[in-house]
Amino acid sequence: MSKFAALLGLLFAACLGASPASAKDLGVIGHTFTIGEQDILEVISARLKAAEKEGRIDQLQREFTRRVEQKVERPNPAPVRTTTYARSWLFDPTITVKEDYADHRGRVFARAGDRINPLERLPDFDRVMLFIDGDDTRQVEWALKEMRAAGEHRTRIILTNGAPLELMRRRGVQFYFDQEARLVEHFSLEQVPAKIAREGSQLRISELMP
Repeated sequence: MSKFAALLGLLFAACLGASPASAKDLGVIGHTFTIGEQDILEVISARLKAAEKEGRIDQLQREFTRRVEQKVERPNPAPVRTTTYARSWLFDPTITVKEDYADHRGRVFARAGDRINPLERLPDFDRVMLFIDGDDTRQVEWALKEMRAAGEHRTRIILTNGAPLELMRRRGVQFYFDQEARLVEHFSLEQVPAKIAREGSQLRISELMP
């Protein structure tokens, strides 16, 4: 892994409030009890066997496929509203490194316990994130205009509601979706449209009037 790629990973970890995962054996805490509930896999297996016996397997498969397609086409919306008052603030992406990071030559450039602001080590990072309600035509048009101005390679349009695949088919550009509202929650967004862009060694977050 190159140093640049690793620093990008740190930046994304900062944006998502994540850190490298680790597993530890914490031993036994408190009393333990025998699990009395029926194994969920056994329940599912029994239901599938019953459905097969009743000739309903094909129906269940079609229903499952339909539900998956619906979730892909239109994921669950994030808890935000259309902007009623504009506001703006700065976000510090500094994180505490949980483990050593090294470049592709094995040279360590970040050690466990270090506090690092990835933006300070990525002087050329200039990505822009635009958060919009994909069902609001005004917000979609605003985001596309912003993308044309900043450049498609720099811009990420992130939906908090709507149908990303349908928009991609109609507009011919990449749309993303904030699954489980992770970015909305991490950046404390309450309103859209919103824009996140670099400002020095921090990120400027702006909720804008549509």
